[in-house]
Amino acid sequence: MSATRGTRPRPDDVRVDRDTDLPLLGRLNAYGFRLLMAADAVAIVGALVLPMVFRDVFNIRTASRPLREYIIGYALVLALHFVSFYFGGLYEREQRLGSRPVLPRIVSMAIGAMLLVALVQLFTQNFVVPRPNLLLVPVLVSLGLAGNRRISRELRDRREGPPRVLLVGVPDDVNLAREHLDDVRGTARIVGTTTRVAELMTLQRQTGATDVLVVTSRMIDDAYPEPLATLEGLGVNVLRRISAQDTLLGLSGVREVAGLPFVVLGRSALPASRARFKRTIELLELVVTLPIWVSAIGCIGVYVLLTAGRPVLFWQQRVGMDGRLFRMVKFRTMRPDAEIDGRPKLASAVDDRVVPSLRWLRRTRLDELPNLWNVVRGEMSIVGPRPERPELTEQFELVIPGYDRRHEIPPGLTGLAQVHGRYHTDPEYKLGYDLQYLVNWSPVLDLQIQLRTIWVMVTRRM
Repeated sequence: MSATRGTRPRPDDVRVDRDTDLPLLGRLNAYGFRLLMAADAVAIVGALVLPMVFRDVFNIRTASRPLREYIIGYALVLALHFVSFYFGGLYEREQRLGSRPVLPRIVSMAIGAMLLVALVQLFTQNFVVPRPNLLLVPVLVSLGLAGNRRISRELRDRREGPPRVLLVGVPDDVNLAREHLDDVRGTARIVGTTTRVAELMTLQRQTGATDVLVVTSRMIDDAYPEPLATLEGLGVNVLRRISAQDTLLGLSGVREVAGLPFVVLGRSALPASRARFKRTIELLELVVTLPIWVSAIGCIGVYVLLTAGRPVLFWQQRVGMDGRLFRMVKFRTMRPDAEIDGRPKLASAVDDRVVPSLRWLRRTRLDELPNLWNVVRGEMSIVGPRPERPELTEQFELVIPGYDRRHEIPPGLTGLAQVHGRYHTDPEYKLGYDLQYLVNWSPVLDLQIQLRTIWVMVTRRM
């Protein structure tokens, strides 16, 4: 088996390929840089300088500082703002159809960034941004960034024209959506309609559609996982109209398109900025807890050696992010001949292959601690879907629609399915937990899962 399993292209990959028309810009985009960042940097610096100029004009006394201090201080303020904006997802590619107002998001992130600036200044006692300006700067920054995005949208609309839309649904629903879109001129241009999902990919190739509106809700069943996954890989946005029955699900994140309610489909994976934010938090967590987990691994390793002999560690191929294979390491808890026939076998709640003296290790999940080596290497994360063996993954993908979606982020040491499910929980039910995690990820959710994992370890629930 090859080291990389076949997977659909990710939207971020597609967008980077498009940007490589300009080699330098393409490379910068691959590392998350956007031209909009340069405009935002000008707006942020302007927001810092403008109040100081205002004070000089009106002879408002302020403590003068050497130019070097201002340069260093403003560079730090700029960096803190970009950390807040980048990890807040402000530089992800904007979806044009059904996009939400961006100003409230900018305001909240600008306030958060300025709170960080205030804390740093309080700690260092270096008030390069005067205290009264701490209230004014977020306002100016928000207005500047919102203006940049308004200009960016107008330039994009001139360059690309309105979104090109395919309508999918029964004739009555298609006609209703067409009427609404025609009433709001400039919202979108309808380039095709179909009543059959099977025709969707052909129409998209013929028309170059940028968006697909599924206006008959039940038809989405025929589009999942294909061609929905392929459309997402091509960067085509897919939205589904909300019906009265759908409101019973308590949906959040509803978008408005020409007066009709829609939800975005296929966006379960974390955007690149949030994935990097997650990785940054986990690396910091590993550094802070280094003495604890290194000591625990050392003590448990000695125990396994004394009670069960060699080998202490167990290495096995698992399926990671984007279907790539990697070697996962854990403490050995089963007999060396556990799979003497060479055929993979799912673990059960009562498994006679487990070494009796190591059964507690398995029940407390402490046998997974060496997975932290895979986390350091970037092959795994602390929280995420548990990695599965390639042989079993192939079986699950054949019978469970959408199973490969769990590979859109690095697998985890623990996960939502592990704290709610058991070893013998059916893979399809575990997939539901994994996809729920993808949709709802946040640092708070990761913290909750880690705390629940500790409880599972203490209670030895399998």
